[in-house]
Amino acid sequence: MNTAAALRVKTAGLWLAILSALIVAAVLVLQYGYGYAPCKLCLTERLPYYAAVPLGLAALFAPERLGRVALGLAALGLLYGTAVGVYHAGAEWGFWAGPSDCGGGAGANPAQIGDFLSALQSTKVVDCSVAALRVLGISLAGWSALASAALASLAGTAAVRP
Repeated sequence: MNTAAALRVKTAGLWLAILSALIVAAVLVLQYGYGYAPCKLCLTERLPYYAAVPLGLAALFAPERLGRVALGLAALGLLYGTAVGVYHAGAEWGFWAGPSDCGGGAGANPAQIGDFLSALQSTKVVDCSVAALRVLGISLAGWSALASAALASLAGTAAVRP
C-alpha cells in the first residue's frame, strides 16, 4: 500500500468537500440572505457541488481505490458544471443565446385563476442572459465555471495520480 498516494486521495477528498460546501453555502446566502433569485442555469450549476460534498467525504473515509472512484465521479460532474457555467457566462455576455425557457415561474399549477394572478405578482422573473451580480468584472456564472474547473482539476488529478 502506498501511504503517500492514500493520503493524497484523502486530502483531496477533504478539500473537495470543504470547498464545495463553502460554495453551496455562499450561493444560498446570496439567494436567501441577499435576495438574489437564481435562474434555471444557476440552479443547474449547483448540482455538481451538491454531489461533490458527499463524494469528497467518501474519498476521505473510504479505502483508497473507492476514494479514487469517488474523486473521478466528482471530477466528471464538476466538468459538467464547468461547461454549464461557460455556457451561462457566454449567454450573459451575449456570445450566444441562452435557453428559451429560462425565467421565473409560478411554481405548482394554481387551482384558481385568482391564485395564478397572485402568484404572478409575487414571482420574480430571472433571465439567464442577465448577470445578477459581477465581482471583479466576472459574473457569478463565470466564477462558478472557474471554481468547477479548479475543483475538477483537484479531484481528477488526485483520482488518477499514482
